[in-house]
Amino acid sequence: KPSRSNLMTRILCFCALLMLALPTRGSDDAKRKLKVPELGPGEYSVTLKVDDLNRNYIVHVPPNYQGTKPRPVVIMFHGGGGTARGAMRETGWTQKADKEDLLAVFPEATPLDPTKPSRFGSNGQFWNDGSGRFHAGEKNIPDMAFINAMIEDLIARFAVDRQRIYATGFSNGASMAFRVGIELSERIAAIAPIAGTLWLKQPKLDRPVSLHYITGDADPLNPIDGGVLKFATGAAIQATISNHKPPAREFVTTWTQLLGCQPEPKPAPAPAGVTTLIYSGGRDNSEVRFTVIKDHGHIWPGGKNQLPEWMVGKASDQFKATDVIWEFFKKHALLERK
Repeated sequence: KPSRSNLMTRILCFCALLMLALPTRGSDDAKRKLKVPELGPGEYSVTLKVDDLNRNYIVHVPPNYQGTKPRPVVIMFHGGGGTARGAMRETGWTQKADKEDLLAVFPEATPLDPTKPSRFGSNGQFWNDGSGRFHAGEKNIPDMAFINAMIEDLIARFAVDRQRIYATGFSNGASMAFRVGIELSERIAAIAPIAGTLWLKQPKLDRPVSLHYITGDADPLNPIDGGVLKFATGAAIQATISNHKPPAREFVTTWTQLLGCQPEPKPAPAPAGVTTLIYSGGRDNSEVRFTVIKDHGHIWPGGKNQLPEWMVGKASDQFKATDVIWEFFKKHALLERK
């Protein structure tokens, strides 16, 4: 028979796990009201109930975290068909979190069949990015409600710097970062989408959100000049999956206008094979940066490619997106409302 102390330990562990799975609502005194467990350094998988759906995210907490000093948050949206853990392996944001003392957060999109394991190509996870594509768009999955609830949950569980919550993402996840930047502009300080598209029609910002958009000029799945998606072999993707994409410069221009930036950009120092244009002068010191990587395909720059070259193209070794994005994020924070 288990001893009384062992039995009490098991009961306490069960209660802690139960609390971790419960949905929360963030507020200024959320920790006091909800009595959520104080989580220290490590990696945690959290489940929230949002609109009758179980939604999941992973949060990586750096080793120096003690719960007293508010930390910045970087939300990383995985690409279409991918997973949160795939994004962790691909991008290096967990290592960056440990080095820079930030919270790295990896939300999960929804698969076509939630009763079966997610699998790339057959039951992949996709975001409702505003394009109407995939099952997430067709079924209007409430992804924005999930992300809003996730941010509230993070605020309840951790010491979060509310002026420094950022969003980045890749491909379909980049498009989701665009949507989050628009619809949660009261919470998001800056975004950095890679190889995605701003799909929202007539977007409006309640407050300025700086943008660093990054893409490769040889990306077959996110053609820089717009058009129909193709594999790197040149084969067109079936019409049931592909959409005609607008040119990248079109939605970069849209964002500069939303911020009120100067229409003429200035070049920024960049390594060989990389071009970065800066549109400065936006409201509240906001800006837009537009980076194009020569001969780079549909891959997180500087990351670990998880798809075959015939599908996504080749990778350039001239640019490490995670490092560059964090340096960009550090320059931008939400200004306090007067």
